[in-house]
Amino acid sequence: MRKVILGLAVSLDGFIEGPNGEYDWCFTDQDYGMKDFMKSIDAIFFGRKSYEMRMKSDAGGKNPISKMSYVFSNTLQKAYMGAELISGNIVKSVNELKAILEKNIWLFGGAELTTSFINAELIDEYWLAVHPILLGAGKPLFQHIRERKKLSLIDSKFYDSGLVSLRYQHKK
Repeated sequence: MRKVILGLAVSLDGFIEGPNGEYDWCFTDQDYGMKDFMKSIDAIFFGRKSYEMRMKSDAGGKNPISKMSYVFSNTLQKAYMGAELISGNIVKSVNELKAILEKNIWLFGGAELTTSFINAELIDEYWLAVHPILLGAGKPLFQHIRERKKLSLIDSKFYDSGLVSLRYQHKK
């Protein structure tokens, strides 16, 4: 069965965006493993807010999403740019998709969807790109987690920029 991999940039103090929703602090000076990661997946999971942010940043359609996209929302009426809308029982939907997709799935975010996935034990791997910056405020990656989750480090990479890539596997 395919894996759901949470893959996100995070500041050293645990934020995924700054106090004004900015993510201009994320390094883009090199690949940081993204090319290989993108080859390993065939779908991306978005929460509504992350999906809407992606739509705004691509208003001209210059960067269409090259992987099948699924948007988890109970408020959206329709998804665009070839994305499929998922609402209701996320556990059932995720398990059905994991059974039919050929490659792994990238859980892109956001924080609320990540929390739902963690609490439902739907994340198989955590891939965090820890950036050497302290934002001091913003949206924390992990919040409202109902119980401890034990993880095992399966890979780490250190880059000359100071970014550290950490991959953890969920111990079930």
